[in-house]
Amino acid sequence: MAGSEQMPAGWNAADLLGHGALKGVKVLDLSRILAGPTCTQLLGDLGASVLKVENPRTGGDDTRQWGPPYVVDDMGQESDLSAYFMAANRNKRSLALDIASQEGQQIVRRLAATADILIENFKPGGLAKYGLDYASLKQEFPNLIYCSISGYGQTGPNSSKPGYDLMAQGYGGIMSLTGEPQGQPVKAGVGIADVMCGMYACIGILAALHHREKTGEGQQIDLALVDAQIAWLINEGVAYLNTGKVPERRGNEHPSIMPYGLYETSDAHVILAVGNDSQFRRLMEFLRLEGLAEDPRFATNPARLQNRAALNDILIPAVRRHTMDEVIAEMEARKVPAGPVQDLERVFATDQVAARNMSINMQSSAGPVRLLGNPLNFSRTPVTYRHAPPQCGASSQEILNAPDPFAED
Repeated sequence: MAGSEQMPAGWNAADLLGHGALKGVKVLDLSRILAGPTCTQLLGDLGASVLKVENPRTGGDDTRQWGPPYVVDDMGQESDLSAYFMAANRNKRSLALDIASQEGQQIVRRLAATADILIENFKPGGLAKYGLDYASLKQEFPNLIYCSISGYGQTGPNSSKPGYDLMAQGYGGIMSLTGEPQGQPVKAGVGIADVMCGMYACIGILAALHHREKTGEGQQIDLALVDAQIAWLINEGVAYLNTGKVPERRGNEHPSIMPYGLYETSDAHVILAVGNDSQFRRLMEFLRLEGLAEDPRFATNPARLQNRAALNDILIPAVRRHTMDEVIAEMEARKVPAGPVQDLERVFATDQVAARNMSINMQSSAGPVRLLGNPLNFSRTPVTYRHAPPQCGASSQEILNAPDPFAED
């Protein structure tokens, strides 16, 4: 599909069914860890053919060593398929290749010649010494979409610094907003800066594909972990920019809505998300605190925010008199948003997860694996799960010997 402005000859819309909307799109993946692999896994789920280049001298992607747990084969031996690696590397085939060698560089250039997309997350300038940076490739391959992910971007005073998810969360401000008011700043429980950066990368690549279909032009996408994290400061970031007031940590409470947070019941915790005044009145009816809905201190959301502590002094003991199930049932009956805080055992045991296919089974070369499902649901071109996460270099000979290295079975 490289450079094409229309569906390949002999194809029709039915060809995309069962393989995804991006069937025919060829992705050369030089990325590792999480942001880049998240992006390329999404592209693979959507039907693109993804070749993952891994350095055999280091054992491949760094996350192959980020365990336990690992998949254990029939002989009881741990494979190089860690849970961390598998989270972002399905629908790819692995090519073990040392790009520091001339042979490795030649193979990458040969693959780039037919690829639609190249994605990498080396330090800015790191691929120039191999002749594989965008400046070196764009003249020869003008229709190539080249996505570069780094910690701080290709420009700016910090461009030479390495970037990891935790560093991005700290530098970009989200940790300053997360945690209890008197406690330490806290990172998110997963590498969300990496994941969101990967999603921005996927969006950017799809936009660049659309531009190329109209013009035939490729381009470079310059994306930074820190930039992506700052972009999703959302309301807190915009509030600061317009007021100059540095926001404070509020734990599980919301800066602009009250009550909205985590409350203790007699047997567990419950989430209450009271988004408007009518919902607040219905919550007060359940708690038999009807008078509070008319109290000027609490009658409106702005008033409740001004009197947050006083309202919590009343709400906390009132909610604690009920069980979690009782609160949720009563709130659902009154159309007030409420829900549980579930551990992962409960999450994956729910009928909702089964109904939405958010847990899937695949067969890897080392044994059966369970993975998270893709949340996208298309009416015509559904996501597909064609390749389990690969062991390092598992497809090297197949790729190197094939007339079309990107062709899938």
